[in-house]
Amino acid sequence: MKKFFPYIITTLLIAFSSCSGFYKLEKSTNWEELYAAANKYYNEEEFNKAIILYDKVLPVIRGSEKAELADFNYAYSHFKLKRYIESAGYFNTFYQTYNRSPMAEEALFMNAYSLYLDAPDYNLDQKSSHDAVNAIQIFLNRFPQSDSYERATVMIEDLQVRFEEKAYRESLLYLSLTEGLYPGDYYRACIINFQNFAKSYPDSKHNEELGFKLVEVSLAYGERSIFDKKEDRLKDVSKYAAQFTRKYPESKYLGSIENIVKKSQVELLAHQKIKKDYEEDLAKAKAENEAAQSTGLVKDK
Repeated sequence: MKKFFPYIITTLLIAFSSCSGFYKLEKSTNWEELYAAANKYYNEEEFNKAIILYDKVLPVIRGSEKAELADFNYAYSHFKLKRYIESAGYFNTFYQTYNRSPMAEEALFMNAYSLYLDAPDYNLDQKSSHDAVNAIQIFLNRFPQSDSYERATVMIEDLQVRFEEKAYRESLLYLSLTEGLYPGDYYRACIINFQNFAKSYPDSKHNEELGFKLVEVSLAYGERSIFDKKEDRLKDVSKYAAQFTRKYPESKYLGSIENIVKKSQVELLAHQKIKKDYEEDLAKAKAENEAAQSTGLVKDK
């Protein structure tokens, strides 16, 4: 313990000296000293201290040659501390202010990259992910020859996968809601959602599964439809099934789809018979009523 005591004392003295020196800098009004110290702390990766000093010196040096490097380091300091929303804003401001700077390209990329890193997983709100895609696309459009072009493209592809996965999960959510007490609106929402998913993500690995579920849901929707709309909705089952079979001729779902179509046709024939009987009864009642009215008119004369 005695051997370590001098070491501990020395360490504490160094720490105190360092804190004391930074405290003096915070109170300083010498902007050149502050600027040099801010850059020093930045290079030593003490980003919190660098930010504090840049906050003091940037309003003073705004418009000077020194401001460009200070603004760039300021943005990067936030990025290094994983304050991605702040760094995205500062990199964007840098680009807008110094768009002819040698660092402008990197700043615009880092704006997009910061937003990309802040983008959440697919199961959360994707607004910031869409903001990231827009920022990346702006970078790609403005710097098509950039060394970071391929990297930015990979970032967009990754975000598109997140959008796809979120859309897929939302489709399954609508499907789960059809098990509730009032499933009618959710069946319709499922059908629309499955169709929109296929349009938005034509190459998705989920399309075969959702295509099958579209056929499956369309039968349930037809079975539970009101009388006047039941026939058309039951006919949709065969239409969706034919589309699926053409697109996936080797699908593992074909046997199940065949059974669904057979069930829909049985249901359709039963419905058409009821409809025919109803229309015949209605026509007969109408004819009898007209005959009765005609007879009454003759007697009155």
